Amino acid sequence: MQLEGKIVVVTGAGSGIGKALVKKFISEGVKAVVAVDINARTSLQTASELGCIPMSADVAKEDDIIRIIEDTEKEIGPIDLFCSNAGIAIGESEQASNKEWQAIWEINVMSHVYAARHLVPRMIKRGGGYFLNTASAAGLLNQIGGAAYGTSKHAAVGFGEWLAMTYAHQGIKVSLLCPQAVRTAMTANAEDHGTKAAAGDGMMEPDQLADIVVEHLERDAFLILTHPEVKTYMKRKSSDYDRWISGMNRLQQTLAES
Repeated sequence: MQLEGKIVVVTGAGSGIGKALVKKFISEGVKAVVAVDINARTSLQTASELGCIPMSADVAKEDDIIRIIEDTEKEIGPIDLFCSNAGIAIGESEQASNKEWQAIWEINVMSHVYAARHLVPRMIKRGGGYFLNTASAAGLLNQIGGAAYGTSKHAAVGFGEWLAMTYAHQGIKVSLLCPQAVRTAMTANAEDHGTKAAAGDGMMEPDQLADIVVEHLERDAFLILTHPEVKTYMKRKSSDYDRWISGMNRLQQTLAES
């Protein structure tokens, strides 16, 4: 996808990866970026700093996703690229409450489903469109100390795969963003086991990630691995699952003792 002249929506745009994506897209000459965040104040701040259009919404609510789509297409024009980026990290183990498991499922998975449900028919009718769904390396490799996070990101990867393989012939393109550790509010707790594990290959800055994302969008790449080590880990996992599980368990024990 060439971004120049396109209309883009980015959720979770109040900070971190979302805000960096907004900044990068604007520099690429898009027609407009709608910066969506659950916090109206941070959405407005992003808009004030970067010159985009603010909207507040809770992506866990289907009605809010519908409103984002309808307001954008009515007031600005047809959405070319929808970046379903908002996400949360809660639920350390199977003992996490049902409320936590449900909350992370709704935000990390169902928000992608809602966007596709209400945009795919519109995009097909006008010849195609693009989804950039933020998953995580945890969706490919899992997450030490993050049962609900790793599970939800696996589901996000699965849905992205399904979306791409089902609608590719009708002009629907999908990219899955699967980074390891990025310097955001989510990784601010450096002592968290999940953060320690993910940061083993370094902590990436959001602006650097945004540059890599655009490079991959330009060639319509499905999988965006901002950290190249992840591909190596994926190969190890698929080639010998038992050995991989044992290695992850050893890492879990090492982090618990540190």
